[in-house]
Amino acid sequence: MIEELVCCLQPDVVVNCAALSIPRACEMDPESAISINVPSALVKWLSTFGEISPLLIHLSTDQVYEGTKSFYNEEDDTIPVNVYGKSKVAAEKFISTNYRNYAILRSSIIYGPQSISPVPKSLPIQWIDGVLAKEEYANFFHDEYRCPVYIKDLVTIIVKITNKWISDGERRQHILNVGGPDRVSRIKMAEVVAEVRGYNNSVIKPVSASSVDRGVNSPSDISMDITRLIQIIGISPTSFTDGVRLTLDSET
Repeated sequence: MIEELVCCLQPDVVVNCAALSIPRACEMDPESAISINVPSALVKWLSTFGEISPLLIHLSTDQVYEGTKSFYNEEDDTIPVNVYGKSKVAAEKFISTNYRNYAILRSSIIYGPQSISPVPKSLPIQWIDGVLAKEEYANFFHDEYRCPVYIKDLVTIIVKITNKWISDGERRQHILNVGGPDRVSRIKMAEVVAEVRGYNNSVIKPVSASSVDRGVNSPSDISMDITRLIQIIGISPTSFTDGVRLTLDSET
């Protein structure tokens, strides 16, 4: 049935969110990580449209970067430290080599309200909120930095890219860092949740990421420079504090 449906479709835009995105799962099963995260079948299908060439918007990750400095830009080398990042680099290279109309979005941690159809895995802000609500001591990394992006900003970016392509019809070959405007550590994320909720932040304890064996290497600092994103898309990203407040307000 799926094959019959695909044969009938003539899409203008395809947004590829499919991924094995849990780093430890990728580390345990590299073959599955590559087969799922490199969209070879999708690109092959899109290529059958010839000159029509639908726009492919592909979600990549900040974990393509090595994590040894702050504010990576799109021209920096991609030197991932785990299988998940390597599979995403492989996906980027496959798309850019075999397709001609794409926007690759290197997303940081995506956070926001629960979706209408709830996702099975824990969401970052909701998880932190649940931990702090217990009023028990909790450890958070003080030396691992990200630029979390609010989900509604990500949706806006995808819509704007789509509308711009439909309006001018020109092929795209973009690779864009898609993060929020704030470089925050894991402990800072927890402190913001505590501030918004009014929790006692004395239960938040800083620990080094190197002190915990997560079964997979994790880059220390993969904060991203989003200058190109702002210039091309014309978006003013939501601050982390505002995004946390919007997220938690939706849960009440």
